[in-house]
Amino acid sequence: MRNTAAKKKILELLNNSNQALSQSDIQALLPENFCDRVTIYRVLDRLVDEGLAHKVINLDGVICYANCQNCTNNHHHNHLHFNCEKCNTITCLEDVEPTFSLPTDYQMNKTSFVVSGLCPKCLQA
Repeated sequence: MRNTAAKKKILELLNNSNQALSQSDIQALLPENFCDRVTIYRVLDRLVDEGLAHKVINLDGVICYANCQNCTNNHHHNHLHFNCEKCNTITCLEDVEPTFSLPTDYQMNKTSFVVSGLCPKCLQA
């Protein structure tokens, strides 16, 4: 994908955010009339395909996107995602990698680990 202004700006938003962002979050952070929602979705899909972002589904079923770290050659996201039940933010906890084992006749292709509770900010409020 070529480096369009929309791709650069959306990637910058994801890289500078400490939480996963939904399409509507991204649209609200972009300058007014910068690009439409269809363009945002297309850019997000391409960033996922290129290994620059990954998808996380929050407790409400909304797809959110977070930047990828060190995924250029080995795209995986076996880390934990924390979804705050109060402020509904999703945080990637890169240093927490849950483990489990499947029966031998199953093959894992993707994993999604989402834990819900209260984030540090909401616990203090």
